[in-house]
Amino acid sequence: MTQPKVVTGVAGLKGLVGQHLGHSEWLEVTQERVNGFADATGDHQWIHVDPERAAKGPFGGTIAHGFLTLSLIPLVLPQVIDVRGFSMGINYGLDRVRFPAPVPVGSRVRGGVVVEEVTEVGDGVQTTYTVTFEVAGGEKPACVARFLERRYP
Repeated sequence: MTQPKVVTGVAGLKGLVGQHLGHSEWLEVTQERVNGFADATGDHQWIHVDPERAAKGPFGGTIAHGFLTLSLIPLVLPQVIDVRGFSMGINYGLDRVRFPAPVPVGSRVRGGVVVEEVTEVGDGVQTTYTVTFEVAGGEKPACVARFLERRYP
């Protein structure tokens, strides 16, 4: 298992701007995970939850929801960066999200993280990360997202 980059405070975050911090561990995307996401969101489209029908479809099998892949940011980010010196952090939002390639069920994904920008906001700091999810053996990323996180003292 890779160790996350440990940084402390605003100065530590600002020192990472422009850097690729590495990748999370690989995670297998199982049909069980996809079905659970479908139940949680109400998105039961057959390309996600019907392996028999999806086998005859455009992807040759079921694929993960794009939003499932996106929802893995809170799982992969702490595997890549351990931010200290703040009492709390919140997900502030997303600036841009794209899903260039599907994630076939049974494949493995991992997230790469780049710190794009760190700005002081009020009594806290906002960090903009680009998180890129790749599929093992894939040619294009499955998801590229600019993720905004705020941390407070």
